[in-house]
Amino acid sequence: MPELPEVEVVRAGLAPAVRDARIAGVEVLDTRALKRHKPPASASTDLAVAAADFERRLVGARLLEPVRRGKFLWMPLAGAGVSGASAGGVGLADASSVPRQALLAHLGMSGQMLLRAHEAADDRHVRVRLWIEHPEHGEMRVDFADQRLFGSLAIDTLVPTDDGFAAGRGTTLAAIPSQAAHIARDPLDPAFDDLRFITSLRTRNTAVKRALLDQGLISGVGNIYADESLWRARVHPETPGARLSARKAAELLTQVREVFAQALIEGGTSFDEQYVNVNGEAGYFAHSLNAYGRGGEACPRCEGEIRRVAFMNRSSHFCPRCQRRR
Repeated sequence: MPELPEVEVVRAGLAPAVRDARIAGVEVLDTRALKRHKPPASASTDLAVAAADFERRLVGARLLEPVRRGKFLWMPLAGAGVSGASAGGVGLADASSVPRQALLAHLGMSGQMLLRAHEAADDRHVRVRLWIEHPEHGEMRVDFADQRLFGSLAIDTLVPTDDGFAAGRGTTLAAIPSQAAHIARDPLDPAFDDLRFITSLRTRNTAVKRALLDQGLISGVGNIYADESLWRARVHPETPGARLSARKAAELLTQVREVFAQALIEGGTSFDEQYVNVNGEAGYFAHSLNAYGRGGEACPRCEGEIRRVAFMNRSSHFCPRCQRRR
């Protein structure tokens, strides 16, 4: 599943191509990709109705700078069928110049946002296609492909952030799509509150890995980067959060950030064709993994055997020798 580094690689790749681009056309090839799109003032759950509304409101709209928080990615919208801000919208003084809606994307397990030339061959598993016109780069396609159909696109209303700070990476606007408002800030966000995270983590009796995967506590961390961060911090994944010292909790947070930083440099983690960047290229952080996916292999640090155990319908990978459960 794409985690923070993979989604950030996609955001950064999209930015120069879609910033200020006009949507000339929309083609919904599979309405299941719009399962989270809710037409305004409509009680209908018919995906065909959602698709018609999605296409109507996007055509002619202008895309603004892509934004990311955790695993969520969105592009604020201006013009055409989308509404501008109004009093009570995003809560800013100059409401007329502030976008009120955004094109929200969640990549799910296998979602991809691909930049393509107009004449390029179709990608596999394309569900939605945007035809865009950029003032500098000309005509392009943005293909949303998703093999397993856990991802989605939606037009969503922007709401004020609960702390008044910019919503995420790529924006100065303190407004976030309503469907993403429930998630915490991610550890690469300048507004992330280290003390609040450490204090909250140390009040929990649940396993520390479960806490890292709680998007309401810290967003962007998934199974891969949780295992890698815990390995680097020498913390057993089943250690209760309440058993961590403040110093160890702070060290764990540092390791999460360092793992993310390295993964970003290396383009994210790709084990198969399900994660690629906007050009269809795989990341190579998989070659730098120390714990995840290495069950039965020697620990790179102490040469003990990396153990793989079942965890929440997935797996945990750790070294029992240097990640002792205390």
